[in-house]
Amino acid sequence: MAHDHILTLSCPDKPGIVHAVTGVFAKEKLNILDLQQFSDRESEKFFMRVHFGPTATASTEHLRAHFDVLAADLKMDYDIRPVAQKTRALVMVSKTGHCLNDLLFRAKSGQLPVDIALVVSNHPDFAPLAGSYGVEFRHLPVTKDTKAEQETQILELIRERDIELVVLARYMQVLSPTLCQAMSGKIINIHHSFLPSFKGAKPYHQAHQRGVKIIGATAHFVTADLDEGPIIEQRVARVDHSMGPKELVDEGSNVESQVLLAAVKWFSERRVFLNNTKTVVFS
Repeated sequence: MAHDHILTLSCPDKPGIVHAVTGVFAKEKLNILDLQQFSDRESEKFFMRVHFGPTATASTEHLRAHFDVLAADLKMDYDIRPVAQKTRALVMVSKTGHCLNDLLFRAKSGQLPVDIALVVSNHPDFAPLAGSYGVEFRHLPVTKDTKAEQETQILELIRERDIELVVLARYMQVLSPTLCQAMSGKIINIHHSFLPSFKGAKPYHQAHQRGVKIIGATAHFVTADLDEGPIIEQRVARVDHSMGPKELVDEGSNVESQVLLAAVKWFSERRVFLNNTKTVVFS
């Protein structure tokens, strides 16, 4: 798939969009390998993902003139990206490392189309783990008084490393509105709870006290409103009365890793679209 590409677009919904877009590929004699679309009647927005190719060369510049015209006519946002191009990511973690370990392994083994350029933590614990995968580790401690300075360093690293996605792999610090705005739609968090239930500290202990029969995890985009960002993926696991808080934590950690991996993978494959307070996720 060296010369395969992904077109993603969104615009106000109206008749004729599919015809106009597919007409470009027909004119350029390019094969559409997969096409998914969705018209949201509530937001009146249209979303499309097209896997097409192969092109004669790696370049798709000859297509941009066509889509620039469509973008102006349809008030459309679009992007064309090679399938083989990996998303450059920065992963942030605190003192719980199962999600980080899973992401590093999946990326290294080729199961996750992500280039993890850097791991940042407010604790030094996982420097050896990152180093074992050949990934740079930065220890950036933070307090209430140094938060602005620490986040300035993070933004500098994002610019220096051409980071496209920030992944909060159990990073237990609240990001400031400044950082959230600078990377809007490009920060994914794993919340160790099936939102909106059991927010805050020790959600599995809260779940145990309520005698729940399922536990879960939520991957969502980060916004300035804590744990209120658009949800990308949620999954659950069955539990029962015989399981204590530790067993719930153990089972929950598996779900967290699965959910975060799915969200990061789908983002990297350009399957996730923001739709106001929700997301559109193509399978």
